[in-house]
Parts: sequence; C-alpha cells; structure tokens
Amino acid sequence: MNASRRPASAPRMSSVLSSAFAEVPVIASIIGPQRLQNFLGASAQVCILASIPVGQLPNIVQLLGRANKTVFVNVDSCPGLAQDKGALEFLRAMGAHGMVSTRLSLMEKGRPLGLLTMQKVFVTDRSNMRRSTDAIARGGPDLVEIMPSPIVARMTPEAKRAMSPFVAAGFVETAEDAAAALALGAVAVATSDPRLWDLRRDRLGATAPPPPPASSAP
Repeated sequence: MNASRRPASAPRMSSVLSSAFAEVPVIASIIGPQRLQNFLGASAQVCILASIPVGQLPNIVQLLGRANKTVFVNVDSCPGLAQDKGALEFLRAMGAHGMVSTRLSLMEKGRPLGLLTMQKVFVTDRSNMRRSTDAIARGGPDLVEIMPSPIVARMTPEAKRAMSPFVAAGFVETAEDAAAALALGAVAVATSDPRLWDLRRDRLGATAPPPPPASSAP
C-alpha cells in the first residue's frame, strides 16, 4: 500500500490529547511504578504505563485519574494482562483512557469500547515502513508511536502523513531532541526521562509548532 493512502476517514487527534499537548507536548513513559510520584508532580498530562503487573494497575490508574492525568496502558508489556478484548474492557472499567499496542487486532477492538488507541510501530527499513502504514490505515488509531525517534528525519513526507498524528519515542534524551521531532511533524514526544516531563512548548521556540486541530470527539 502506498504510504499516502491512509483513508480520509482516519481520526483526527481527540480534543483531550490536543488540549494536553498544547502547552506540554510530552508523554511520560512510566516503566514500572517507581516514577509515579515524579509524574504526579510534573506538567505533562499524558502518560503510558508499561511493565506494571496487572494486579497493581487499577490502583495506579485510579490514582492518576484523580490527578486529572490521561492514562494509556501498554497492553503488550504489563505482566498478567491478556492481549484480547477482555483485557481492554478491564482497562476501560478501571478508568484508563487509552491503550498502546503493536497489534492491529487490538486497535480494532479498542475504539468501539471508547478507548483512545495508540499504535506503536518500530521503523527499521523501507519494507517495514510500508507494512506499518498499511496496518495504520486499517486500524485508524488516534495516535501512532514511532520508534526510534531519530528515524522520523529519514521518513518521507508521505510516510509521515500516513502515520499522523504521530508521537516520536526512543532516544528522546534532551530538549533539542524533542524540538527536532516536533519540527518534523510529531504532535508530542514520549520519554521515560522525568527531566523532560515539564518541557513546555514555549521553551522550545519557533521549532515546535502547535498541535493540529482536534476532532469533535472527546
């Protein structure tokens, strides 16, 4: 499939995410529970929970929800969490706002449940990029997480459009890394470094354009 052929019906970024990224275009990648307190005190409003045992997820998701944070759960990496519709229903019931996975089947199951969906893609070569854009066109996720971040500079404009709106992740280690990804079209960056969770758009200067308009959906 040609990278430019993502369907016109593919979702625009939700108002929740557009508002969250307007001032702080950063997603906190929280790997394990150790950094929860850092995130609770950070300016970033969106997080991805990863490598957290399923038994701990409900309390953590509810804690973050009470702090008005938007919570995605990486379905692929949390021990004990199945990779099926039942797991997504479990996430929705506990108050998670969204889910992250590499699996197309989960993208297709998450949206009808009212979950925000983020499809993770690892771009390693041109053939992999073609497969990824085809899967994204079929899944229609709310966000695409592109890894590693430096590959965005090597992507064609058509590929970036096909994967939009996208988040750059992996090797985002400095404010300059974040600014570079935003300048290349990312709506946000994802990083596990708490020092970047307070990175405001106005500190990144003219290289960090505002996020795209939101859809009418919440």
